[in-house]
Amino acid sequence: MNRVVVIGGGPGGYEAALVAAQLGADVTVVDSDGLGGSAVITDCVPSKTLIATAELMADMEEADELGLMGTAPGVDLARVNARVKRLALAQSADIERRITRDGVRVLAGRGRLDGPDKVVVDLHDGGREVVEADAVLVATGASPRTLDTARPDGERILTWEQVYDLDEVPEKLIVVGSGVTGAEFASAYNALGIDVTLVSSRDRVLPGEDADAAEVIEQVFTRRGMTVLSKSRMASVARDGDTVTVTLTDGRTVEGSHCLLALGSIPNTKDLGLEEAGIDLDASGNVVVDRVSRTSARGVYAAGDCTGVLMLASVAAMQGRIAMWHFLGDAVQPLDLKRVSSNVFTAPEIATVGYTQAGVDAGEVEAESVMLPLSGNPRAKMQGVRDGFVKLFARPGTGIIVGGVVVGPRASELIHPVSIAVAENLTADQLAHAFTVYPSMSGSVAEAARRLHRVD
Repeated sequence: MNRVVVIGGGPGGYEAALVAAQLGADVTVVDSDGLGGSAVITDCVPSKTLIATAELMADMEEADELGLMGTAPGVDLARVNARVKRLALAQSADIERRITRDGVRVLAGRGRLDGPDKVVVDLHDGGREVVEADAVLVATGASPRTLDTARPDGERILTWEQVYDLDEVPEKLIVVGSGVTGAEFASAYNALGIDVTLVSSRDRVLPGEDADAAEVIEQVFTRRGMTVLSKSRMASVARDGDTVTVTLTDGRTVEGSHCLLALGSIPNTKDLGLEEAGIDLDASGNVVVDRVSRTSARGVYAAGDCTGVLMLASVAAMQGRIAMWHFLGDAVQPLDLKRVSSNVFTAPEIATVGYTQAGVDAGEVEAESVMLPLSGNPRAKMQGVRDGFVKLFARPGTGIIVGGVVVGPRASELIHPVSIAVAENLTADQLAHAFTVYPSMSGSVAEAARRLHRVD
């Protein structure tokens, strides 16, 4: 029987363990922080639970337009965060029950490689165990990046892993960093009625996203009262009692009651014996992998944020599954990032799949595009939705859909038909001819596809 050891219990680790167990391997997962990893305990599940609460508050902004009257609800942040942590722990427990039911052994402790075929585990309850392996999967994730000039204290200067311990609503929150994490938290806390200032070192928020989508989000942020400081790089963050001061590189200062640092992530790859086992790391400390998750050491695979490939829980899970399918000889397709759908959970959301506008403009693919505002959609009008659009990219001639962007409420759900079209090489006509419900937001996806129809 093949012996598989997985270091890390996040999506890359536990999904790999389930596949390996299904294929008859003897599987051990070494978990240091709770099954589900940061995705479940401190990142995706908690943040999206917080955002779900914030969405209700954002929806109430349109209540007057819809004819509803009354006082908008307030927020009890202590209760919100208690629910966030309760759901995260419940999800972690569900994962543990599932993998143990499938015969996976879980060791609570910190694992490190002793060569490519042996894992040494320092157990949380004391002692040490050495586990022999025919294959090892490294899925140790990443941690919030901090700077010497901006050290979190867990009280008023916080990383995104620490915000769920807040019991009182911040009087004024400064969010440093306008990437996905920073934008999502800024959007959520702003919707909860908190005074938010977003410090962005770039000329716009969400610099890695579709430019048209980012413009919509920034307009919404400003309209809802958020202060957005663009081209403003943070130099330092300091606390004096109940006041936090963010100093910018141009000498300006911003004062608030709390500061959330969203400065990116660093891979958890130190002191794991990786390089000693012959595993290559890149300049940022990420494990270098190929499209079937192999590292440079025979029999050692890696998945998830520690690889730096694309820091999404869905990608981590797929990398882990691919690793086990490959090692255990099952049918496997290499990872194709052009089929990955992703979402920014701001209000409104931004969902994308396939080639981007930037890729089209750079000549990565020849494509025609159409952008259809949601403001003309009848369901959007009924719900008071004013912001957002559907954008599709299709190859000229064949009309095959190669990418898309959806900006709007629940864009994470609306992107799915576009994702299917990209994955299955469907044409714009095929997407357009599928029935949609009337009235529905998804009708705009079909309408955008119809506008890509060409008469030869």
